[in-house]
Amino acid sequence: METMAERLRQVQERIRTAALGAHRDPSEVRLVAVCKTYPAETVAEAVACGQTCFGENKVQEAAAKIPAVQSAVRLEWHLVGHLQSNKAQRSAELFDWVHSVDSLKVLSRLSEGAARAGKVLPVLLQVDLAGEATKAGLEAEELEEILASAGQFPHAEIRGFMLLPPFREDPEEVRPYFRQLRGLRDRMAARFPGLRLDQLSMGMSHDFEVAIQEGATMVRVGTAIFGSRPVPASG
Repeated sequence: METMAERLRQVQERIRTAALGAHRDPSEVRLVAVCKTYPAETVAEAVACGQTCFGENKVQEAAAKIPAVQSAVRLEWHLVGHLQSNKAQRSAELFDWVHSVDSLKVLSRLSEGAARAGKVLPVLLQVDLAGEATKAGLEAEELEEILASAGQFPHAEIRGFMLLPPFREDPEEVRPYFRQLRGLRDRMAARFPGLRLDQLSMGMSHDFEVAIQEGATMVRVGTAIFGSRPVPASG
């Protein structure tokens, strides 16, 4: 059975190979190890292997896990799951990045929470390119509205976009979504030159190489690092 260190090295090598193949510097790509449902002890094992950037899906789980992970180095925590507005202020306290902003209301509350925490919180806008009813995200018109209003929320800095494309077994089938998000980011960066839209969060365990080839700066990888997710206890 492969060890955590071996799985992590394999993912890092896949990132490096994909980046170099696209004539990119591998250091441009941040590996966010998505540790939802894994216990703090498993996260600590990944930290011991050198991983320092982690992603969580739920605020409540993160609030319990983050203080439980002991580390001699500073860890970076990203919220990558859907965020309800009533949990935005707590998220601003807990996380270093929020990937899933999908409304002005959430952005406003994140800015308020970050102000109280005495920091500027980098955030990403979640974009809906496939129109899937089961997934959140902004359409192009809503996206422009939020970008135009960014100056009203000085403690939540919009740094780019996040994408959850439809799941396909063949990663090549989601390449058009990654390419579309890159093009959208480039157009919005030209339209709003006062914003630093330099981040694209896209790609997961089965398709992150394609995402990197299309410009991802953050990839959200869970099972390829941690293995099969724990099954919640019933009853």
